Amino acid sequence: MMLVRAIRKDDLAALMNLARHTGVGVTTLPVNEERLARRIEHSLAAQASQPDPAASSFVFVLEDDEQQGYVAGICGIEGAVGLTEPWYNYRMGVSVQTSQEIGVYRRLDTLFLTNDLTGVAELCSLFLQGEYRRDSNGSLLSKSRFLFLAEFPERFSPRVIAEMRGVSDDKGRSPFWESLGRHFFKMDFSEADYLSGIGQKSFIAELMPQHPVYTAFLGEEARAVIGKVHDNTRPALALLESEGFRFNGYVDIFDAGPTIECALADIRAVRDSQLFTAKSADATTGRSWLVSNRRLADFRVCLATTEPEPNGLPLSAAVIARLDIQPGDSVRAVPLSARA
Repeated sequence: MMLVRAIRKDDLAALMNLARHTGVGVTTLPVNEERLARRIEHSLAAQASQPDPAASSFVFVLEDDEQQGYVAGICGIEGAVGLTEPWYNYRMGVSVQTSQEIGVYRRLDTLFLTNDLTGVAELCSLFLQGEYRRDSNGSLLSKSRFLFLAEFPERFSPRVIAEMRGVSDDKGRSPFWESLGRHFFKMDFSEADYLSGIGQKSFIAELMPQHPVYTAFLGEEARAVIGKVHDNTRPALALLESEGFRFNGYVDIFDAGPTIECALADIRAVRDSQLFTAKSADATTGRSWLVSNRRLADFRVCLATTEPEPNGLPLSAAVIARLDIQPGDSVRAVPLSARA
């Protein structure tokens, strides 16, 4: 059975292993042991702290108990981005130029460097090993965070975003970077992405053009990928869109991947989640439900095939054991997917 749980201090080696498999574009999971150790420390500190979005940095892992607790994936939530490190995006816009004298009207697409999203909560660091991209594991890993948001909303900004990985090839080449970023930074996309991932972001403000960028000056290949996602990211994008996330015109400054957003209270799994009393059952039938144990420091979520009954939510012995609860305990649950 697969379990999403809060990260522990002894998960550092597992995180390093995941980071080595992510490829270019997952900025919040760099192959840097010091940075990843600090992320674990921040998550543990957030579990022990009073509610404060600025200090809310939570990391969770997907564990396979059939493989001796092998860590197959990771996901995270930031309570409010950009308050300790600068947060940059491009905002897509339009510039209109017209001359009645010569009868010319031009509508030009532009990109503005902004810090508009400073202070919003972020879903981040979603990565699942390739061999585990089956059996609803991706949905479990990604959507488990919504039960955490529903349980502890005071720890997060009421506006939630997710930066989606932009288009790059199997060698890590980004068409958008090659057409724009390389002219200002004189480094490969992978190097710039890594430096950003380990917190060295001052170079962005120092070297990035401060004036609007007219996309007409970019190559055709670069223009074509603005607001588009990497092929491997399409399932994650579709999943978040099904929960209510939408693209509002912000893209990543390195690969032009879209940033999507939703009000915390409007996320389907947050809005529809309910509290139930756990009820032991020898056999269960119904839909797939996300079920959490409602704890802050030892947060756990797994999938259960069940349907609510008047006196509680029937759960198998395996689910009860994985959540580390007892029959009669309170759980938060929501159907894995909305009814068609």
